[in-house]
Amino acid sequence: MNDIPRTPLLLGLAGLIPFVWGAVTSFAPVAWVDEIFVGYAVLADYGMIILSFMSGVIWGYATRATGRQANLLYVLSVIPALWAFFFAFGDYALLTLAAGFLLILPIDIAATRAGLAPVWWTRLRVLPTAVVVPCLVIGHLAA
Repeated sequence: MNDIPRTPLLLGLAGLIPFVWGAVTSFAPVAWVDEIFVGYAVLADYGMIILSFMSGVIWGYATRATGRQANLLYVLSVIPALWAFFFAFGDYALLTLAAGFLLILPIDIAATRAGLAPVWWTRLRVLPTAVVVPCLVIGHLAA
């Protein structure tokens, strides 16, 4: 992690706080906080927001690409947001979100290899994914 610039690393880690909070409060809701700010609700809402944010990241890769590669990335860029919109509801919402985060990781890896993202990007993306997915699974199991 030493080669990941400090600001993206710290912001990436800060972005994990709601996921960890949601997982922890899935088992022991905090009485002094409104129920929409704990457990399943936090994980589902924030997960949809961040998965949609990742659509923008993929769109950014597309803007650096050309030709067929750019077209493919533009198409792929809308999938995470649409995935969250159409599939992240009901009893399996958190598992669906977890699958979404896992499915976009190969896109990040490919973009880094293609020179569309900085060389440190994949290392930064693996770290949050390794936290986000278990938090979503924990939230699902606790529900």
